[in-house]
Amino acid sequence: MAKIPQSVLTAWGNHVGPVIFTTVNQNNIPNSVYATCVSCDGENRFIVADNYFDKTRSNIQAGSRGSFLFITAEDKSYQIKGQIEYHQSGPLFDDMKQWNPEKHPGHAAVAVVAEEIYSGADKII
Repeated sequence: MAKIPQSVLTAWGNHVGPVIFTTVNQNNIPNSVYATCVSCDGENRFIVADNYFDKTRSNIQAGSRGSFLFITAEDKSYQIKGQIEYHQSGPLFDDMKQWNPEKHPGHAAVAVVAEEIYSGADKII
């Protein structure tokens, strides 16, 4: 588990559009979704609200690792890779309920725990 560097947190503060969140199933077939309800805990995790996951939720429950991709206003891309935590209660879940729009169900807070971080092809961690 790596601490997210300040440069990546700054880039996150300047991200545009939805993020792309990718998991794989037990046959290693990838599934990517656009996600707009996303936050960063500032330490080592990016949080995605599980509002309407189906295949993604199944992949997570089967133990998938994940990848999280975003782009900045300056057209720089960042990718975070790591383990996934699925929180249906507790502090991360409660926090997600605060920023996730009420019109969405917010079934769980899905945390991608940073183990590797890239900016384009350059490995940051």
